[in-house]
Amino acid sequence: MAPHILLHELGVSFQTVIASTSDGGTLSEEFTRLNPKQRVPVLALDDEVITELPAICTAISSLAPDRHLMGATPLETVRVYEWMNWLSGTLHGQGFGGLWRPHRFSDDPDAFESIITKARITIEECYGMIEGKLGGPYAAGLAFTAVDPFLLVFYRWGNRIGVAMKDRYPSYSAFAENLMQRPSVAAAFAAEKIYIDR
Repeated sequence: MAPHILLHELGVSFQTVIASTSDGGTLSEEFTRLNPKQRVPVLALDDEVITELPAICTAISSLAPDRHLMGATPLETVRVYEWMNWLSGTLHGQGFGGLWRPHRFSDDPDAFESIITKARITIEECYGMIEGKLGGPYAAGLAFTAVDPFLLVFYRWGNRIGVAMKDRYPSYSAFAENLMQRPSVAAAFAAEKIYIDR
């Protein structure tokens, strides 16, 4: 979703192929040839296949460097990567990875319940940190950057798992509401047929 928003933001021509993790689409032979990690997202750019969200966002941003999607100053760029790495590794990998795919953390089905419980705690802790860090309409400076749509994905996921996002996280909610006004966000949500509240 975040790369999809960035592509719309830049107004570049692209083709979207949906590979769902929930229906095994990332495990298919065709997808595995494209990305042996069997994970999404994946970006095919010219003759290169790029995986991992921070790398994909960097590649998309390089298509229009004057847009400063990875930050307008060296410090903003550092903050964008700081956010992206933490979100990728902690909130996504440990939090939602543990919640939705506990089998990645243990081969013992008896351990899944405790993995899921710990994952929910991690998610809530991360949301608390995000709430404390967001002080304006953008996460890493005074303008839209690649980390903003990534944060929006996790806001949506919070709603999907039953977290009362609007009630518990007013700063995060204001941030999400601001981003939902962007044409690039509306276009990506419409194309994927998804909603912020579910």
